[in-house]
Amino acid sequence: MYIGGGKGVIILMDKHAIIKLKLEGHSNHKLEKMINVNRKTIAKYWNEYKNQMHLLSSTGADNKEIQEKICSEPVYDSSNRKSRKYTIEMDQFLDEILEDEKEKCKVLGTNKQQLSQLQIYELVVNEGFAISQSTITNKIREKRNKVKECFIKQDYDYGDRLEYDFGEVKLEIDGTIGTYHMAVLSSPGGDFRWSYLYKNQKQDVFLDSHVRFFELVKGVYREVVYDNMKNVVTRFVGRNEKELNKELLKLSLYYGFDINVTNCFKGNEKGHVEGSVKIIRNKVFALHYKFKTFEDAQEFLNNELVKLNSKSKIAEEVACLLPYKPKLELADITTLKVNKYSFVQTGNNFYSVPEYLVGKKVTAKIYYDQILIFSNNHLVCEHKKIDGSRETSIDIRHYLDSFIKKPGALKNSLALKSIPQLKSIYDNYFNKNPKEFIEVIRKNKEKSFDELIKVLSEYQNVPINIIKFKAAKNEMGLNNLTRKQTSKYNNICLGGR
Repeated sequence: MYIGGGKGVIILMDKHAIIKLKLEGHSNHKLEKMINVNRKTIAKYWNEYKNQMHLLSSTGADNKEIQEKICSEPVYDSSNRKSRKYTIEMDQFLDEILEDEKEKCKVLGTNKQQLSQLQIYELVVNEGFAISQSTITNKIREKRNKVKECFIKQDYDYGDRLEYDFGEVKLEIDGTIGTYHMAVLSSPGGDFRWSYLYKNQKQDVFLDSHVRFFELVKGVYREVVYDNMKNVVTRFVGRNEKELNKELLKLSLYYGFDINVTNCFKGNEKGHVEGSVKIIRNKVFALHYKFKTFEDAQEFLNNELVKLNSKSKIAEEVACLLPYKPKLELADITTLKVNKYSFVQTGNNFYSVPEYLVGKKVTAKIYYDQILIFSNNHLVCEHKKIDGSRETSIDIRHYLDSFIKKPGALKNSLALKSIPQLKSIYDNYFNKNPKEFIEVIRKNKEKSFDELIKVLSEYQNVPINIIKFKAAKNEMGLNNLTRKQTSKYNNICLGGR
């Protein structure tokens, strides 16, 4: 366990350690000696945690506010923090020296030309590292006296251990082959395997998969085991100590599970999930890898997991889990200004909002896969989050009042061209009467786009298969035009040429 501060200096990992050790039953006096933190400070954070846990179960409590307090990072002064002398760079340099010595022994055999510990220490110092001779001597002895590893077979009780990993899978979605990522969570005790598909392995995806799993099983495992992925380890402090990612620490503080990080390159230390990645990839996607949409692939995975877990002991294990906690809110909340095109920008992408909000500020809740836009605490629209860069998500229903005033602007608008089927209907059946087209959309604006297209086809008494054929015929040309128009707009907004 890495403790970053001295007495009176608390960081998130210290807070995490205090709460975990108190939950194990240690006294404040004992903890003061264990982690070098004043007893009053220990009592402060422990009492705050107990109060917040009590409030969380209270009727009418603001769970979001309480969650933020539980997961909050303490304020501290880092100006007096002492750096550690023995660094990972120093360790790597020492390994190189000892490896050269091994090669020398292979060539010359055991001989008097071997470097002494003093000579090795002098090489380290000459390289520019500031370290004591005793530290280097101890490290040399430690490295040279390593014995072969013994693997110990494990037997886990229900609810004790959950293992986490990412795996890659290649799928064909709507004719395009791409690499997707499976977040895999595996319970060796209950022999239960669960997975969820994502388009990347970023931090928001990593956190989302935990919350989804805990919601599924309605409880929490006592320990979650990870490898040294970036979402888990922020940096290495020396060879064996790791500074954990603060977002993972917050997740652990809220849900109450212990974090266990395996040794580097030791996949066997979480063997159940390593095997689960292979099993799920093979059993689910080896034969069936073509899907119309990404959502279809996820639904197929969900159904196959039910079959795969038919003989698991998850029903018995759920009864042994830690108590369920209300779902943790993971959205990044920010304030955005609506530009004159009725777009808001987040990242390098643009999203349309209702036109009456032009020039005003709105609140955006940004999740890993969707964006919700609020005005005066009311949800006004939502979009699927764009994976690319300098792209636009636009909803024609956000511009109906403007189109009524300017019907001529409809034909070449990005809002219309963004939906090829809708564009095809307009070109073939409404191009002489755009106001009628707009009115039909206005009357049915609460419907989905698929339902809207059906209404428009029935309104003109046109078979839907003809509309789909004409839309497909023109889709390539429309997409090219849309891309060009989107590119021009984005270049204007982002200062491109």
